[in-house]
Amino acid sequence: MRVFIAGLGLIGGSFSLALRDRGLAEEIVGMEATEERAAEALRLGLVDRIVSFEEGVASADLTVLATPVDTIPLLAVKALNRVGEQQTVIDMGSTKEELCEVISQHARRGRFVAVHPMWGTEYSGPEAAKHGAFVGRTTVICEHERSDADALAQVEKLFTAFSSPMVYMGAEEHDLHTAYISHISHITSFALANTVLEKEREDRHIFDLAGGGFESTVRLAKSSSATWVPILMKNKYNVLDVLREHIHQLQLFRRMIERDDEAALREMIDRANSIRRIIH
Repeated sequence: MRVFIAGLGLIGGSFSLALRDRGLAEEIVGMEATEERAAEALRLGLVDRIVSFEEGVASADLTVLATPVDTIPLLAVKALNRVGEQQTVIDMGSTKEELCEVISQHARRGRFVAVHPMWGTEYSGPEAAKHGAFVGRTTVICEHERSDADALAQVEKLFTAFSSPMVYMGAEEHDLHTAYISHISHITSFALANTVLEKEREDRHIFDLAGGGFESTVRLAKSSSATWVPILMKNKYNVLDVLREHIHQLQLFRRMIERDDEAALREMIDRANSIRRIIH
């Protein structure tokens, strides 16, 4: 199988490593936004060659779109304009509703499979690519009924080989759930980092006193704005909805602390502890 990956950062690069580790691709070619990142991807062995988008799509059995989410809909259309009946196109983005709407009437819609591996780190660029990234991590496939059976089967075979369990849902449903499960976590982390940086003027004190709890909560604040601004904008209304509820919960905690309401605080924390049933 020949694979073309547009975007060789954390997700695209890790996808390439997963293919290489399992011997699933004869050749992997790629495209990057800058010459520096392209050179880094080559140096790290993520791809065999750097090619243009047009050349990559034309020669690939599988085209993978792993660029920022605001660029994926247009690239998806461009890719579908060029593929034949035996070629498959997938994306790896964390927002799906606009993408699926844009391509919904395309004559080659069946050659597209909308994919979102539920994995990531706070790092970006080709050097962030990791071996074993998708092992045990759920991959969401959206609107699978709109994809041709052979294209879907090809993608399912790949993620099965990656040891990544798959779930299926609609694009709108996906974007709602990712707002609650993923996107709000990043906003919270960005906000907490800014709060600490605003109030704690001594960098040394932050470094010396930051414990495991702070580090784990604020870890995502190191994530790239180039990745996250497009995600938050593309999933704007779901993000705003979850932010309203999150702010409400913070206001409840503030009110209880102001009133010295220990019983209510204990009840809120105990209720939050029930997440253990889901996340161990």
